[in-house]
Amino acid sequence: MENDLEKLMSQKLLYSLPVWTHEKEILVQLLKKYPSIQFVSLVGVDLRGNNTDEKIPISILLDDVDSFLEVGVQTDGSSVMLHEIATLNNAKVDLVPDLDVNWYVDYNFEHFHEETGLPVGSLRIPAFLRHEGKHVGSRGVLARLEQYFEKRLIELFTEYPAMLEEYDINSSNEIDSIIITAATELEFWVRTPQDKADEEKLSTSQILKEQYWKRTKGSVRSALEESMMMLHAYGLEPEMGHKEVGGVTAKISNTGKLNHVMEQLEIDWKYDTPMETSDNEAFVRVLVEEIFERYGLEVSFMAKPIEGVAGCGKHTHMGVNIKTKDGRLMNLMAPKHREKEFLSPAGWGSLMGILQNYEAINPFVTSSNDALNRLKPGFEAPVCVVGSIGHEAHKPSRNRTVLIALVRDIHNPLATRFELRAPNPTSNTYLYTAATYLMMLDGIEEVAKSGLDSKALEAEFSKPAGEEKFYLDKNRLFRSEQDVFDDYTEEERNRLFGKPPATVWENICIFDNHPEKKEKLYHGQVFSKEIVNSYKIATMDQWVQEIVGRIIHQHAKTIRSCKKLHGLEYVTDLDVVHWEKINSLRNAMMKDSLEKKSLLTQWREAVYEEKYDKVSRLQLTIAEQIATLKKLYLEYRRNLMEFEVNGN
Repeated sequence: MENDLEKLMSQKLLYSLPVWTHEKEILVQLLKKYPSIQFVSLVGVDLRGNNTDEKIPISILLDDVDSFLEVGVQTDGSSVMLHEIATLNNAKVDLVPDLDVNWYVDYNFEHFHEETGLPVGSLRIPAFLRHEGKHVGSRGVLARLEQYFEKRLIELFTEYPAMLEEYDINSSNEIDSIIITAATELEFWVRTPQDKADEEKLSTSQILKEQYWKRTKGSVRSALEESMMMLHAYGLEPEMGHKEVGGVTAKISNTGKLNHVMEQLEIDWKYDTPMETSDNEAFVRVLVEEIFERYGLEVSFMAKPIEGVAGCGKHTHMGVNIKTKDGRLMNLMAPKHREKEFLSPAGWGSLMGILQNYEAINPFVTSSNDALNRLKPGFEAPVCVVGSIGHEAHKPSRNRTVLIALVRDIHNPLATRFELRAPNPTSNTYLYTAATYLMMLDGIEEVAKSGLDSKALEAEFSKPAGEEKFYLDKNRLFRSEQDVFDDYTEEERNRLFGKPPATVWENICIFDNHPEKKEKLYHGQVFSKEIVNSYKIATMDQWVQEIVGRIIHQHAKTIRSCKKLHGLEYVTDLDVVHWEKINSLRNAMMKDSLEKKSLLTQWREAVYEEKYDKVSRLQLTIAEQIATLKKLYLEYRRNLMEFEVNGN
């Protein structure tokens, strides 16, 4: 430890504080060594995934380290989304430091410390949100999952010792610990501020794959390289940064620099525990955003920032390892005979548990209008609840069209894991990983009870829809090695995999439509009824507020922008017909009369009347009408030789 401390104190800037530095003496020594660290911030995460950030003078921490680390600081519930938990008459919420995870120093490279000339830093300490003695935020949920998963899995191995034969372990007493791991692939768009997207150019570039994995240039290259270097400085072990499928080639301005930047990028770094992965991702998002801003570029982590072009995913890799008391490390999911079998029995149970109970996971994965805009056929978006394991056990393959895929390396059993492809950059990683691992346990338990071996479980997982299954839904198909978009019709997809929710309301209703699956969230007290209810209310509130405060206004702006462009010259009968269709659609969507209310007015009133089924139906109808309007207007403009806006 002394050598590690010397190494930390020899750095020009202190970037991260691993768990062993959280002892009072070491912490004080480090903070006094680096006086440019002027503030401390406790990072709590509410149920919508929002992070708290405050500037507390570092002197307050140093004046009473023990009290600060044990008690933290107080806030009121109005600053975080904890609906019906932290109420107006019971709003006290504590931010309690988490001593068991890494802490990071966030530097402001636009503000420098007078004495040292170094950037001013804020020590960011991940924290729990505590209300009435209970951890009620997202981090509290995931912390309970990590504890319960290990405890429950060892209990299952004790009750069903035959499961351990796959790993050459005789008894659960030989197990030292269960290590669960996760990693996210973070995708985002960068652009020159104020630039408007040309959807046609972006769509064409995407179809031609002109940007995918191509060389970055200019300010984008510099910002991406600095981001990767900073990830390394923080000890996050970056693995890759590259262009994604979206984007168009930037142009060179008169100054010789690139402008009109519009590109999609991805950054990956090494796996960690689910808690560390979630904390790291929240920190990296801010870090990347600020680095690109210093290069004059705007970053968007929206799931679907540009209509008609590929959105941004956050594919999440999840695995489990067993560590024995004699030092062996084995992958829970890897089979003993890797060239003949895809998964171990516990691996099959994990996969089945996720897919069978995805209705209890999906509300945490896809919880916004933006997220649902991404999950549409045609962009490799995983809209179908179905999995893929590969064509042959001895030849690992990947199917990018399914919800969850098995990732394997014949030569490295520790690499065996699942890739959940539905999450997007704004999905709450803490909550959906907690829900996913809970459902893995449910599947593992059912497989243990069945006594089936790997080959029998493969046959079970591969059964067609309509054939009886011991655990999985009889009427659904759970495995597809085909392209689910090209090889099935929409009707077939809905019948075989279930009709996917199309609005936030439809997704939230899944909780109540599948109460037996929702109940599994409460196993091990990982989630509570209060937390699930609070999450539902917060999600619903954001949904309706966004409709009223943003989406209706955006649609109205689109409708108003569709103006009559032709005059009396250069006009054909086709132009007149086009415009009549467009204007009729505009009036139906936005113009009220004494006899009839427009669709937008009906939508707005449905929100105020809390008729959410109607709100949901109108959202889909209006979205379809807006898409039709845009298509008609594009055809209308293409046929005009000259534009003559005449005030209509």
